[in-house]
Parts: sequence; C-alpha cells; structure tokens
Amino acid sequence: MCSSNCELSARDKDVIRVLQDDFPLCEEPFKILAERIGMTEEEFIARVKNLAEQKKIRKMGAVLRHREAGFVANALCAWLVPADRLDEIAAKMSANPAVSHCYDRNPAPDWNYNLYAMIHAKSRAECRQIIDALADECRIDNFQILYTTREWKKTSMRYFAD
Repeated sequence: MCSSNCELSARDKDVIRVLQDDFPLCEEPFKILAERIGMTEEEFIARVKNLAEQKKIRKMGAVLRHREAGFVANALCAWLVPADRLDEIAAKMSANPAVSHCYDRNPAPDWNYNLYAMIHAKSRAECRQIIDALADECRIDNFQILYTTREWKKTSMRYFAD
C-alpha cells in the first residue's frame, strides 16, 4: 500500500507529463520544457531532482527509432556467459555502438542464456558481423540470434495524460 509519500502534486504531474514528450534538441532543453508549463528552469530542474531522489521517477532516456535511422536489421542476441565474467562481458558489449541495450536475466530450465544484447545494423550480414566480433572479443561461443521480424510497439507508457 502506498503511503502519502507516494502522492504527487499537480506541479510534479506537470513536470512528469512534459518529460514524456519529445525532448528539445537545443542548448537549454530544460528551460524550454519549464516554459511549456509556466515554470522557471531552476524550479523545473529542482523538481526533477527531487522526484528522482524520492524514486518517483527512475530514469530518463532517449528512444531511438532505429528503422527511421536506417537500422533495419535488428537482433536480440542471447549469450551464455560465465557468472564470474558477467559484468566484464556486459560492459564490453554495452560499449559497442551497435548495441542499444544489454541486460542479464536468470536462465530458464530450457533456455540457459543469461545475457542479452540488442544489436542494430543496416543488414543481417552486418548484424552477424557485429555479433561475431563481440563473440571473438568476449571469447563467448554459446549464443542464439533472434532477428526482429516485426515491430509491435514503439511507444512508452504515458502518465497523467489529459
């Protein structure tokens, strides 16, 4: 059950609402967002920091519309990585510019892979080259490639929508 600490003010909801829109690509994006809701940039930034400190917002991130950017071949590669090398391998894979996200998961009884990396490229052949290079660099030879065949969703949750 959520205590009163979980409640958000109307102004905090305004901040969250505007953070969900496209982020302005300019020198002072927070100033633009603040102006949209009639707030100063200083107040806006203070509220964002406060919401983050209170764990009422966890992250802000960019969404790459990879197909629009020309990356039409995409693969989720599932890797079987020794537990004692998981952080090392994840760091190497995450550092590759073709990898948009990388995360670990507990293996399932019939699917023992524990590290996943989403790879974007301009062709399946290029995707495979990237995967082979990662496998060589990380000295991992047990993996499965799951190529994207259809994109189902490219939107995030919207909170406090009008």
